[in-house]
Amino acid sequence: MEYEIRKRSYYFSLEVVKFINLFDGRRINFSLTDQLLRSATSVGANLVEATAAHSKRDFIKYYEIGLKSANESKYWLCLFRDGLDVDKDKVKELLQEAVEISKIVATIVVKLKKTKGPVPQVKEEVEDYLPF
Repeated sequence: MEYEIRKRSYYFSLEVVKFINLFDGRRINFSLTDQLLRSATSVGANLVEATAAHSKRDFIKYYEIGLKSANESKYWLCLFRDGLDVDKDKVKELLQEAVEISKIVATIVVKLKKTKGPVPQVKEEVEDYLPF
């Protein structure tokens, strides 16, 4: 499951990058797009970083940071939806994916906290075109 959520988070980040690329350089757009870009790309980056964790506690911490970033992304997407003239369908799609990623990562964190044992073994199915 961890591999699939990392992959899904990567594609979420990629879709946000493509969405942000449509905006001009006006100050308001830069501020909002910068914040969204940082939070959305942080989700997958932290989940990938967890694969090098030295302890289960460390692994969980990276997933918790990823969860916080997914939740922050939802906030910024809502500001885009409600405050700017944007493709509402695209924002709705991105927001739904952020919600689902948040739920999945939260479930993983809760399960890991309830179980005893070592650092989870992460499935190593690396595809050539993905960074993990």
